[in-house]
Amino acid sequence: MVDFVIFKLAHSVYAIEIEKVQRIIQTPQLTDIPSAHEYVDGMMSYESRVIKVVNLRKMMGLVTYDDEMLVLFDDLKKQHVAWIDALEDAIYNDHPFSKTTNPHMCQLGKWLDGFTSYDDNVSNILKDLNANHKALHNSATAVLEMAKTDKEAAKKDFDVRIKQIYHKTIASIDLFIAEFDTVAASLQKLLLYHYNGADFAIKVDSIVDIAHLDENVIQKSSDDNVVSEYLELNGVIELDGELVNVIKEIKLPQK
Repeated sequence: MVDFVIFKLAHSVYAIEIEKVQRIIQTPQLTDIPSAHEYVDGMMSYESRVIKVVNLRKMMGLVTYDDEMLVLFDDLKKQHVAWIDALEDAIYNDHPFSKTTNPHMCQLGKWLDGFTSYDDNVSNILKDLNANHKALHNSATAVLEMAKTDKEAAKKDFDVRIKQIYHKTIASIDLFIAEFDTVAASLQKLLLYHYNGADFAIKVDSIVDIAHLDENVIQKSSDDNVVSEYLELNGVIELDGELVNVIKEIKLPQK
């Protein structure tokens, strides 16, 4: 039996032997390295050492975490533009309102409910976004009820109060996007990794668990497990009904 660090990367789950991981830390602000390898995001100072940071998503040929999240939040913003347009259509034209009035049921609400940050600046932005987003969705229930008995009052409430809440919500989303470098750093984790005498850090999306697994049940793939010259897998293992990719080794790209 061997202990593994289980972590997420995009939509997949990976495992790496804990004996190769010296520590798990938050992602600090990194210093750029001129002409660094494309897989290296920069370097950082840790316990009097200068350590390079490898982006495992790039090594896997995946869209970077930052780019993926920026696309997501751009889509979430568009969803709320469509939401306010649908509400206006319902108030002014008596069309059925098919969007959710529950702030926890829309895609942004679900994401916010699962979001945690240890950065004070990000937490403050999140607090405002949460408050404005909840107020926006909750306002729909009241104005739709109002429209049943007093359409003119509902129109006025929509044009003045609800549009004001909507613009605050969109501004909060824009601020969240503008601060996304800090947001991404507060979410992603670094595995301080040791391989063949080299110490470097591996950037992953999030830590899932520390698990005690039997190496003998790793399902060896018939395909080539060498993802690149810097990354080799060891097969997959089932954990709680989910297939986990087991990493054999990661090498620090040199340039």
